[in-house]
Amino acid sequence: MAQLKPAVLLAVSLCCLSALLPWCAAASYGGKPLVTAITKDAATKLYTAPLKDGRPLVLDLSGPLIWSTCPPKHPSFECHHHVCAHAHSYHPPGCPRTGHGVADDDDPFRCKCTAHPYNPIARKSGSGDLTRVTVTANDTDGTNPLRPVSFPAVAACAPHSLLAKLPAGAVGVAGLARSRVSLPAQAARAQKVANKFALCLPSGGQGVAIFGGGPLFLLPPGRPDVTTTLAGTTPLRRNPGHPGYFISAKGIAVNQEKVQQGPLVVGLSSRIPYTELRSDVYGPVVKAFDKATAERKRVTPPVPPFELCYDSRELGSTRLGYAVPQVDLMLESGATWMLFGANSMVQVNDNTACFGFVKMAKEEKGAPAVVIGGFQMENNLLVFDEEKKQLGFSSLLFGRQTTCSNFNFTLGA
Repeated sequence: MAQLKPAVLLAVSLCCLSALLPWCAAASYGGKPLVTAITKDAATKLYTAPLKDGRPLVLDLSGPLIWSTCPPKHPSFECHHHVCAHAHSYHPPGCPRTGHGVADDDDPFRCKCTAHPYNPIARKSGSGDLTRVTVTANDTDGTNPLRPVSFPAVAACAPHSLLAKLPAGAVGVAGLARSRVSLPAQAARAQKVANKFALCLPSGGQGVAIFGGGPLFLLPPGRPDVTTTLAGTTPLRRNPGHPGYFISAKGIAVNQEKVQQGPLVVGLSSRIPYTELRSDVYGPVVKAFDKATAERKRVTPPVPPFELCYDSRELGSTRLGYAVPQVDLMLESGATWMLFGANSMVQVNDNTACFGFVKMAKEEKGAPAVVIGGFQMENNLLVFDEEKKQLGFSSLLFGRQTTCSNFNFTLGA
């Protein structure tokens, strides 16, 4: 029988190794970004994508890892494996520190890594093996999805009870935050693409996310790549102890009049439906908006959780939403993130729209001045670029006569 040459044996060994280590695994035609559809759940106002064997995971900009329920028999990492340390880089709030692992039931001399998945909606954490799951998506040329792609990703197992308050059918959470075991970081290694992702949250229909950052072309045809025609960029900043995304603002303006002086720490969160303002910021912003809309017909009492509500039949409309004063975040870079009526006014019933900013309910020490919620990010393309350490934003896509629901999910050739 013919013997394999050393070079062939080495290649076979590397292939076997890549099957075990997710950051070594890549599709054989790697180099293309991955695309997935995003759906907004009406009941919870959370966003999901069909990423785990086609089943939905909740997208969490603040989550450091992927977690889901697991079958009884599943692989696990050992405590001394470096991914175990990465999985413990950020400890969830209220979770006891119990070390990195426990004895394996099948081999008492083996320590298997235990991770601590966190449900940010129920505000509960759990414990489970650090394992591998199959992430599924399609590679893309930015215009259409092309071929199905799957790769093994590091994830934490979670008890079924941890799915409480998540959207119906969701089997876990896809952490998108700034960690080595987040979904964007693992997708970048698997596909050999840039460690960045483009996020376009929908207000209805299907939005789109591209891991690898772009290009991204939205219908109608003939429009330029949105990722190269952004309204602005600004540096991403770290907030100690938090793996999520933060930027810095020089101030906030309402109706083009500055009402809050910076610098202000601004977080971005897909966990909350509406932008939260720290109490010292909330008061001046609401007061300024109230003053700028003094002639508009109010609805009283306002609809919780909002403070300012209006008769929407008398607000007037533009292609950017209701004709109301814009709210501007004046960013560290000199760029301005402008929030128009479509992102500032929430339609709470047929005849009522409310100013969609709320007071931060729980102000922890060092809390950001502003946490931008899902509603204010909808129909804005956001590019989270970990390599350049910057956030790019398109501003409201209505101004380009398109939306986040205008990606063509028909399979390309």
